[in-house]
Amino acid sequence: MTSSATAVAHANIALAKYWGKRDEALALPATSSLSLTLDAFRTTTTVTLGDLAPGGPDVATLDGAPMAGDALARVQRFLDLVRGLAGSDLPASVVSVATVPTGAGLASSASGFAALAGAAATAYGLDLAPRALSRLARRGSGSAARSVFGGLVLWHAGTDDATSYAEPVPFPAVLDPAMAVVVLDDGAKPVSSRVAMRRTVQTSPFFPGWVEATEQDVAEMLAAVAAGDLPVLGELAESNALRMHATMLGARPPVRYWTGRTMAVLDQVQGLRADGVGCWATMDAGPNVKVLCAGSDLTTVAAALATGADGTGPQRVVTARPGPDLRVSTGAAADAAVDPAEVLA
Repeated sequence: MTSSATAVAHANIALAKYWGKRDEALALPATSSLSLTLDAFRTTTTVTLGDLAPGGPDVATLDGAPMAGDALARVQRFLDLVRGLAGSDLPASVVSVATVPTGAGLASSASGFAALAGAAATAYGLDLAPRALSRLARRGSGSAARSVFGGLVLWHAGTDDATSYAEPVPFPAVLDPAMAVVVLDDGAKPVSSRVAMRRTVQTSPFFPGWVEATEQDVAEMLAAVAAGDLPVLGELAESNALRMHATMLGARPPVRYWTGRTMAVLDQVQGLRADGVGCWATMDAGPNVKVLCAGSDLTTVAAALATGADGTGPQRVVTARPGPDLRVSTGAAADAAVDPAEVLA
């Protein structure tokens, strides 16, 4: 008998960053983190059981192309985890379509593994509460723990598998968070997040200070959210991102994702603030810049960023507002599928 489930999960961008694990096997983070789930980027994944011979290998496609190598192995390891929980040996067919570039520092693995967790858990008959699903998604990709939820999300570092999970953070309407995402390069980065993160933890003398400072940042950010104070939240987010990249520069060999265009966008953001427009930059493991601002200022900020800095020419900017929780449906996936034409390429 064939069974299938389809899940849609949205990417999230951290304001207080997740950078560094204290337990790689369980994907336990060195610090807690705070993120914003975005409506503009998502992954839709269908997991189907019963079409393949029992005990055989899983198969998977991403945006219509067969997955292979490390990418497929990572999916298969995650499915092994789900099968262990479900007491099943059935292989799965996985079909994913993403509107977020893979490996470009735009949180593709967060939405990808959150969607895989939701679809696989349902297909294999696991009835997981949101917290348990967040813990499961974390095992695929740490930041996927946050993409189970919409809006602002807090991922607790915890002390073990049971206590490291994400949960939504309510915020007052006056906060009105939004993001303008400047897509400078949507290609895969030369050094993966996993490799860069491990190198930073093992070799950067700045890493212990990063851990201590980030825990304080998270506490101050939560206070700013509760107070509806977007400027304080933005200042903390920009500082946290710059500190994370400084920690990477201290690794041996150094990890540098910024380009000249990245720096030009950071200068643009600083210039907008000097002109009285509230906006703050944050960056992950890649050259692209995400700019936090109030939803009421989003059009103004995006238009200014799209013009490019002096001499750089026009830039692609994607606007985003708070996205929804993970959604799962059963049966045929056709109604939930994303048109491959929507993929950012």
